Amino acid sequence: MDKRLILVTGGCRSGKSQFALDFANRHFRKKLYLATCEALDEEMAKRIEDHKKRRGLDWQTEEEPIEIVRAIKEHGDNMEVILLDCITLWLSNLLMRQKSDDEIMSDVRGLIDTVTRDPTSFILVSNEVGMGIVPIEPLGRRFRDLSGMVNQKIAEAVQEVILMVSGIPFFLKGKE
Repeated sequence: MDKRLILVTGGCRSGKSQFALDFANRHFRKKLYLATCEALDEEMAKRIEDHKKRRGLDWQTEEEPIEIVRAIKEHGDNMEVILLDCITLWLSNLLMRQKSDDEIMSDVRGLIDTVTRDPTSFILVSNEVGMGIVPIEPLGRRFRDLSGMVNQKIAEAVQEVILMVSGIPFFLKGKE
């Protein structure tokens, strides 16, 4: 199979992750799930465990909240596809570690460079957060603005963009 670069975006609970998992299961055998979520509380730890159960045993999992390019370079040679879930949580992790906007966008450029050059296929999951109200707090506005810029940069670089709405995929760029 030819290399695929896919961005799956949409709102919270829109079906992004499940679509990405199903797609990878249909098209690839050697799969890595690169998780950016950190289990910072009991509820999130349960969500992570539920996610692992849904993936099943034929997935290798790497949990890396910050250094995703390093994780890709460490594991990419052995995989047909890497499902990165999710860009939005990664961005949040970078913000919480006091990275500047310039540093974050540099990290994003590094990610884009890596996924476009690496022979592995990639499915990148990200939230579309700019469709709601303007956040009241400066950090919320910064997060929303950065999320939009990051999604635009990634969408420009990949071959396929899929918007999930209520569990229904809308193919915005490329093919299935």
